[in-house]
Amino acid sequence: MTSLLLLFALAADPTVPVREVASDNFRVVTDLPDEEAQKLLDELETMIVNVSGYWGKKLPATIDMYVARDIDAWPEDRLETMSEDGIKSIQGGAGVTLTQRISRGSAWKSRSVVYAVSERGTAQHEAVHAYCGLAFGRTGPTWYAEGMAEVGQYWRADDPAAVHIHPGVLKYLQETPPKPLKELVSLNQTTGDSWQAYASRWALCHQLGFNPNYSKRFRTLGLYMLSGKGVTFEEAFGPVAREVDFEYRLFMSHLCQGYRADLCHWDWEGTPKPLRARGLTLRVDAKRGWQAQRVLLEPGKTYRVVAEGEWSVDDSTVVSADGAEDGRGRLVACNFADYALPEEFELGADTTFSVETEGQLCLRCRDGWDAIADNAGTLKLTITAE
Repeated sequence: MTSLLLLFALAADPTVPVREVASDNFRVVTDLPDEEAQKLLDELETMIVNVSGYWGKKLPATIDMYVARDIDAWPEDRLETMSEDGIKSIQGGAGVTLTQRISRGSAWKSRSVVYAVSERGTAQHEAVHAYCGLAFGRTGPTWYAEGMAEVGQYWRADDPAAVHIHPGVLKYLQETPPKPLKELVSLNQTTGDSWQAYASRWALCHQLGFNPNYSKRFRTLGLYMLSGKGVTFEEAFGPVAREVDFEYRLFMSHLCQGYRADLCHWDWEGTPKPLRARGLTLRVDAKRGWQAQRVLLEPGKTYRVVAEGEWSVDDSTVVSADGAEDGRGRLVACNFADYALPEEFELGADTTFSVETEGQLCLRCRDGWDAIADNAGTLKLTITAE
C-alpha cells in the first residue's frame, strides 16, 4: 500500500528538471515539461518570422531566455548565472528583457536576455523586445515598444489581421472608454506601468498596423523610431489626425475576437455630392464593413434604394438585401457626418428613407463584426431621390 501511495504522489507532482531547450533562433532555460517547452519554441519561431518580416530585418543573433513556472524551485547554481533584476521580475509574476549595446568602433553589437514567467504570453512579448534590441539597438518609445510587443505576442500566422487577445484584456477594452490618442502616444510613459495601459497600446498598434489606410505610414514611423530618428506620432499622423481618431474609436466600439481591421477600414477617398435627377448605381460588398458612397444625403429629400442580387453571410446562408430571419445579411445604412460614430438604420431590397441632417451615405451587409471574413458576394444598388 505504501509503495502505491508513493507512486501516485510522484505521478501527481512530477519534478521537471531545469534545462536548456533550443531552436534555430532561441536558447531557453526552463522548467516547463517537454511538450510545453516545444510548444513555446514553436510559437517563438513563428513570432520571429512575423516580426522580422514586418520590420524587414533578420534576427542577427540567438535570443537567450529564462522562462520559469516555479523560479523558487530552481537550483542555486542555475540562479547564480542569472541577473538579480531578471529573477525579481519573474518572482513578481512578470518579465523583463535586458539588452546590452556594445560599441565596437563605428559599429555596435547587442546582446538581449529575456526573463519571463511561463504564463500569459509573457515570453513572446519579451522576445519582441529582444528582437528589437538585437536588430536595432533600441525598442522605441514606451507606447510603441509595449504596444508592438503585445501585437507580436498575439500574432497568429494562420489569421494575422484578426483580433485574438486574452479574454480578460478584451473584456477590459470593451467596457472601458477609449483613451484619447494624445494620451496614448505621450512620451511621458514608463514601461511596466499596468496591464491596462499595455492593452490600450496594443489596441492602437493593432488598428494602425492592420488598417490599410495607415499601415504603411505606421510601419515607416516605427522604423524611424527604432532607428533613433526623432519623428513623433503627431508629425507622422498630423495630416490625418481626425481620420485616425475616428477609425480608432470605430475599432474600439466594435472590438471583438475575430474583428478584421483590414476589412473594416473607412473609405475616405472621393467627395460625396448631392444626387442628380437620374440617380446613381452603387455596389456593396458583403465582405467589408461600412462602405462610404459618393452620395451626399440632404434633409427634405426622400431616397429610394433598390438592390439586386444575392450575397452570403456563411457557407449555407445566401440571401437578398432583405437578409435572413435573424437579420444577418440585410442591407443597412448610416448617415456619416462630423466624424461621429455611425448609427445604423435598415434598408433592404426596396426601401425609401429620409434623413434629418446632411451627411454621407454609407452601406454594409449586416453581420457580426467577428464574422465578416467568411462573407461573399456583391449587391448592385440603384438610388434615386424623390
